[in-house]
Amino acid sequence: MTVPPTPSTPQNLNDMIDALTKTFVIAHDQDTDEHLAQALVFNAGRLAWRMRETGVSSEQKTNFSDVVTEADKAAERFVAGALEALRPEDGILGEEGAARETKSGRTWVIDPVDGTFNFVSGSDYWCSALALVTGDPEDPEKLHFGAVHRPAMGYTWFGGPEIPTSRDGKDVDKLADRPLHQAALGTYLHPNYLQQDAVRDAWLNVAQRAASLRMLGAGSVDLGGVSDGTLHLWMQHSVKSWDWLPGRALVEGAGGKALKVEGGGVTWCLAGNPESVSEALALF
Repeated sequence: MTVPPTPSTPQNLNDMIDALTKTFVIAHDQDTDEHLAQALVFNAGRLAWRMRETGVSSEQKTNFSDVVTEADKAAERFVAGALEALRPEDGILGEEGAARETKSGRTWVIDPVDGTFNFVSGSDYWCSALALVTGDPEDPEKLHFGAVHRPAMGYTWFGGPEIPTSRDGKDVDKLADRPLHQAALGTYLHPNYLQQDAVRDAWLNVAQRAASLRMLGAGSVDLGGVSDGTLHLWMQHSVKSWDWLPGRALVEGAGGKALKVEGGGVTWCLAGNPESVSEALALF
């Protein structure tokens, strides 16, 4: 009996990711931007999840809680590779260094694993996220949409300022006004900033007036929760584009407000139902 030849095995992780990317590109070459975005974060999140199950190494970036893993890099390589093939005129900006200048004026902003410290620690509170913008990602002319996939729960949020936000294809309810004293605030403040009076006091001005605080360590998951009403307000300072734009799009697609404000010498991002955001804004 003749035994069929065994397919060649990739010699390293990059070869494996490139093979996965090629397969994905063939399957999604006719996708709209909206469908492509959701497929990318779903597959990137599942890739990272599978890699964690088999064990991944990590290294520090700026401090002990700011880490990167092989899974972050592999997921970003996958997303960037797929976009290079499927949207060759668009720019790319990734947290782990993927970058390409835009020819179309549009840029895909990628966060392959948001909440990496959680990811490394075995927590399920992390996600893969991306956004599509026109113009400079730091201050885009237009935010088209954001997509966020949380593998542990199976959720995929999708939406934008002109696209009603959905979770797993079902539109979320429009965000209802809620006063700050009745709001659950999702937030993050690195322990080092507790020693900086101006930043700490700006944070406390809002945080101490909320009904409850949630500090869970993955901004795009938090903002997905704000968009579907699980949380009511989100606040964090010095937020990078890849941590802000995907979730901002979801909140705006749910009828919420998302903006930046100066306070305590840093720039804060606020997002949530209009009443809570307006109350928080007045405290800066």
